[in-house]
Amino acid sequence: MKRFVLSMAVLASIGLAPGAASAADTLMEKFFVGRTTAVGSFSAINGVNRKFDVVLTGRLRGNTLTLREDFVYDDGEKDRKTWRFVRTGPTTYSGTRKDVIGTTTLRVSGNTARFNYLVDLDPGPKKNVVRFYDRMVLSDDGRTIANSATVWKYILPVARVKVDFKR
Repeated sequence: MKRFVLSMAVLASIGLAPGAASAADTLMEKFFVGRTTAVGSFSAINGVNRKFDVVLTGRLRGNTLTLREDFVYDDGEKDRKTWRFVRTGPTTYSGTRKDVIGTTTLRVSGNTARFNYLVDLDPGPKKNVVRFYDRMVLSDDGRTIANSATVWKYILPVARVKVDFKR
């Protein structure tokens, strides 16, 4: 379960690209097409703390950005998740992933992108649904994105994720 929570939060961390105010026109495409790397950490109120590295491979076909994320956790565990983001407007994308409930809408404003989504951490008969809230900020030099995510269960924050992406 802790691996799944961590994967969800990191994978949610998709978002910005270098450039000025006009960057919203091709935000995700400029930053995530090709190879990107990231380092991150996950901490939960139950005491779970994990660090991880991620290698992202982005491919653009038409209006769809497919982003494969390969994780290696500090204990050696590996995981792979794949997002599909479809451009729906100049500053919006619709995102899906196999383990996400429904879709998410990523919204860009200036150098910041925000989105949230639901995940059932135990997809069997017993439900354990949480919501991730992500905020990504592009650095002034356009080389990195700092992502912070809060994971909520009902009305309580239960975990935090920090991820630093770089080209």
